[in-house]
Amino acid sequence: MIRAVTTTPYLDQKPGTSGLRKKVRVFQQPNYAENFIQSVFDVIEHERAGATLVIGGDGRFLNREVIQVAIRMAAAAGFARVVVGQGGILSTPAASNLIRKRGALGGLILSASHNPGGPTEDFGIKYNVSNGGPAPENITDAIYARTKVIDTWYAADTPDIDLDTLGEVQVAGMTVEVVDPVADYAELMETLFDFDAIRASKLTMAFDAMSAVTGPYATEILERRLGFAPGTVRNGTPLPDFGGHHPDPNLVHARALYDTMMGEGAPDFGAASDGDGDRNLIIGRGRFVTPSDSLAMLAANAHLAPGYAGGLKGIARSMPTSAAADRVAAELGIPAYETPTGWKFFGNLLDAGMATICGEESAGTGSDHVREKDGLWAVLLWLNILAATGKSVDELAREHWARFGRNYYARHDYEGVDSSAADTLMRDLRGKLATLPGTMIGALTIAQADDFAYTDPTDSSTSANQGVRILFEGGSRVVFRLSGTGTSGATLRVYLERYEPATGDLDANTGKMLADIVAAADELAGIRLHTGRSEPDVVT
Repeated sequence: MIRAVTTTPYLDQKPGTSGLRKKVRVFQQPNYAENFIQSVFDVIEHERAGATLVIGGDGRFLNREVIQVAIRMAAAAGFARVVVGQGGILSTPAASNLIRKRGALGGLILSASHNPGGPTEDFGIKYNVSNGGPAPENITDAIYARTKVIDTWYAADTPDIDLDTLGEVQVAGMTVEVVDPVADYAELMETLFDFDAIRASKLTMAFDAMSAVTGPYATEILERRLGFAPGTVRNGTPLPDFGGHHPDPNLVHARALYDTMMGEGAPDFGAASDGDGDRNLIIGRGRFVTPSDSLAMLAANAHLAPGYAGGLKGIARSMPTSAAADRVAAELGIPAYETPTGWKFFGNLLDAGMATICGEESAGTGSDHVREKDGLWAVLLWLNILAATGKSVDELAREHWARFGRNYYARHDYEGVDSSAADTLMRDLRGKLATLPGTMIGALTIAQADDFAYTDPTDSSTSANQGVRILFEGGSRVVFRLSGTGTSGATLRVYLERYEPATGDLDANTGKMLADIVAAADELAGIRLHTGRSEPDVVT
């Protein structure tokens, strides 16, 4: 029996760059999750009959409850099969792989990524399409439009299913298949990397899964298949509240790992991943590697892994990511693409065969093996490179900078800023862009200032107002952008970059090297004036 439930719209269900994210208490409102899921199903109404839908999440609070709701609603919507991860668990890259492998119409990924979890924290729902990547803007816009007028949602009148037992069950004539969330993903990784070489290298490592979804994946792949010592994976059990911690793999929230890697007796390699498994942190013994540098170094050495031995078709990076990868692309003689923030823009390039490796400065790196960023993939590529070269992370970094120069880089996050104050800051900054070129801020001369706009080379679609760029003579720059990944207030992100050529000082203190650009950023945007903040909340 199918239930039809009368509802009224919520007007705050506009998906951001990574789906709909709100506080748990918002999703717990009557019909809130159901309205959004039904709106997704209504937008794909003409494709869903007889199709397969993948469902899974990062295990955060409310994950299981919403999965049960989504299964009943999928049955009412006419799907033939739902594939769900055991225990409701699927990392975002594993979900992308499963969508692609099963030829699914799409998938519902229940996650708020690196945001905190728990009864008072965050939850999210994202719809991914048949290529395994996030829904493009025309679909998310249609979903939002539907949420504003929805009046009914539908669900099979059936009990909850057992999410913990592998196998198939029937829900109102629809097959629900509970699968091992790790197996297909682990098999894919074995096709890309030389597991034998990594095992033979006898490397030591520490991996912090941050009590989040990557724990089962890392335990299976690193400890069982690659033979790293038991206990290599720390915080490996996914918890609904991530152990009370913030599952963001940066130097603030993964401080214990950083301290381990900078201390006496550190292992060869350290890494972490985030709430839903799509981000990464890379630290060698005594050497932190910024996400921007990691992208560049992985691209320069990817040919050492079997899956990339044939070379790269191109490299893509988000606009706020440093230009370090561009220098690699130039030497390799392949295209470099600068896109807005959001993995969906990379997906178009990957689908068109124009790029192989992509990265975002916010610790997201990936390739054409799926259509999401992939934290564990980046870790495995690093391990493959270390095993193939016999060099340390520090040696690889120094050699890279001696070859390409170094882009000193940092991101300053001002979190929970009053939204109107943040909007005023950006509006005032945009208002004076035309007057900035040729002017000096301290010893820095502004060469160019603009509000980044992107024309997608695959379909000529355009995306405007993607962040303010101030480019200085000599290759340095500062970028201002409001983030769309938070759930309260506004997060102002300020990206600071100084290029030092290969003949310059390549191992100086990053804060010291960026000091003049930090001062210029405050003078240009009036950060203290607008936000009342004298320093950022997080520096990465």
